[in-house]
Amino acid sequence: MDTVIVSSQYQIVIPQEIRESMGIVSGQKIQMIAYRNRIELIPLKPIAQMRGFLKGIETEVVREGDRV
Repeated sequence: MDTVIVSSQYQIVIPQEIRESMGIVSGQKIQMIAYRNRIELIPLKPIAQMRGFLKGIETEVVREGDRV
């Protein structure tokens, strides 16, 4: 677990190991969420990069007999 320090301007540096493992690059947007008693950071990806990420997903839905 890495520890970071909040600067006087309320900035933090994401450790290099975490940046590389998550594919975070300079200028990338990151969503920040306050959840219970912690802060979660979620890297946002351009919509063009998301193309095909659901490829191969099961789309068959089992329906009840009275539903058409």
